[in-house]
Amino acid sequence: MTSDVKPIFASRAPARPAISTLLVATLTSTAALTALVALGALSGHLLLIPPMAASMALIAGAPSLPLAQPRHVIGGQVISAIVGVTVGLASHSLWAAAIAGGFALGAMLLTRTSHSPAAATAVIGAMLTQGHISFVICAGLGAGVLVLFGLLRSTLKRVAYPAYWW
Repeated sequence: MTSDVKPIFASRAPARPAISTLLVATLTSTAALTALVALGALSGHLLLIPPMAASMALIAGAPSLPLAQPRHVIGGQVISAIVGVTVGLASHSLWAAAIAGGFALGAMLLTRTSHSPAAATAVIGAMLTQGHISFVICAGLGAGVLVLFGLLRSTLKRVAYPAYWW
């Protein structure tokens, strides 16, 4: 007699990726984030901010998701940086930062560039007291570098990335 009863603690999570996928994603992410640090050191600008690490996790770990596509990564980061620094012109308070994060989501939805890590970029942008234009440029540059490493990952793993550009 067989039972169709599943153990109570059985996982419904997706299977663990192949070791080659895990290694390539880990090494590509590490290289991309290290490249942001190096480019930041050379340029004198901070390119590695926490939302960039989250963006790279999407690109390397879930490259087929809409949130990982170049349109969303670059567009979402730039739009959110613009929203953040714009809100920051009125106030640098935590209240303003919270509003910037929410407004950034609205702007990304409106422009079809939703990228959840970018909402945090807006929060950071709202807290800035100087360097507004360079922050927006750095957000776009950093996101572009991450997309380039996503292309490298796709070449190494022979998987399609991006699914679409625009």
